[in-house]
Amino acid sequence: MDLLTINDRPGEYPASFYAGAARPLPRFDAAAGAITCDVAVVGGGFTGLSAAWHLARRGFDVVLLEAQRVGFGASGRNGGQVGQGQRLEQDDLEALVGHDQARALWRIANQSVDLVREVAAHDEVHATFHPGVIHAAHRARDVPDYAAYVEKLRDDYGYDQIRALDRDDLRALVASPAYHGGTLDMGAGHIDPLELALGLARLATGAGARIFEGSKVLRLEEGDPARLITEDAHVSARHVVLGCNGYLGGLAPRVAARVLPINNYVVATEPLGPDRQEEIIRGNHAVADSKFVVNYFRFSDDHRLLFGGTESYRYRFPHDIAGAVRRPLEAVFPQLKGVPISHAWGGTLGITMNRMPHFERISGNILSLSGYSGHGVALATLAGQIAAETIAGQAERFDIMARVPTPHFPGGVALRWPLLVLAMLWFSLRDRL
Repeated sequence: MDLLTINDRPGEYPASFYAGAARPLPRFDAAAGAITCDVAVVGGGFTGLSAAWHLARRGFDVVLLEAQRVGFGASGRNGGQVGQGQRLEQDDLEALVGHDQARALWRIANQSVDLVREVAAHDEVHATFHPGVIHAAHRARDVPDYAAYVEKLRDDYGYDQIRALDRDDLRALVASPAYHGGTLDMGAGHIDPLELALGLARLATGAGARIFEGSKVLRLEEGDPARLITEDAHVSARHVVLGCNGYLGGLAPRVAARVLPINNYVVATEPLGPDRQEEIIRGNHAVADSKFVVNYFRFSDDHRLLFGGTESYRYRFPHDIAGAVRRPLEAVFPQLKGVPISHAWGGTLGITMNRMPHFERISGNILSLSGYSGHGVALATLAGQIAAETIAGQAERFDIMARVPTPHFPGGVALRWPLLVLAMLWFSLRDRL
């Protein structure tokens, strides 16, 4: 099963709001013939594009191979939320890896948001970083935990950009009866993800990286140099960076045992106008709730509600994505019942068992960085910078991330999907309790 084509046409972006609104790049040629380079990057999403840019800035001869179009995958389809911290909260990380490493992981996460802000400030990037992410508790009993976490971040980590919200505070910011409180994090934010990816591609080519589209890597041969085989090209590289996430396929079986592709779905409403936007979400913040199958939503720059969520139990997208996502949208915002939906699309992301990214040296000169588990806008962008500095000889941040244990999915590649379906069914049921 090829996730690059099962739901999409070769060489075409999905019919998403982002693709319709973006300032597109001219199509890059496909790789052909014998190509040599210092570093071959596989995947034209945030990780790969950021790696290509940062490597080229350091003087490396970089070739990026993208099977479809740059920003085609999850990087150009996601909810655009730029979350602070790692995917796991700090107390969970302290229990998993100890306080010192948890603190190092917090610093890295902060650096990832800073990097997105810096990238967005470049003229080549036609996207604005909007500050503020609300985390909304869908159960009243969880609200004290949110408040306690705010205190922990302030007292233990010196982080003062987040505040607790009680029910009235939350309702003043988000016009929904579904939530009982939460937090507002002004250190986090949201951005147009496809424009961010396209901007990274402009930066990468401007620095000298060579990008090839329509160039699916069929085989990766370890060695020095490593060899990457596409339909029409043989690429020899001293180093390789795999930034494939949910679209890895069988390219690296050890990684595939730990990073599982799953689908998620997003809709865009017709423009609601600035006044109604402010009535629904005050202050132009993004919102993500506490359900296991997360509802996440924000407004576009032209005042459309972008709402993502709903679970999927198969790799093929449902025929009626809009209908599937409309149900949680109208449950969160009953006042939007029947609102016209202009765009509906799906995408494939990569998750791990513990929802922490998976960084691995497949061999001495092959790095893999993936498994962002829905928290990748910032961390995947930083991962590319980390890959570049690792190849240049400074592996401290890579090693910090790689030391986080990411267990195999039970049953290996063959059984990981049906077991995940059972888990998602259970957690979906628990969300309703």
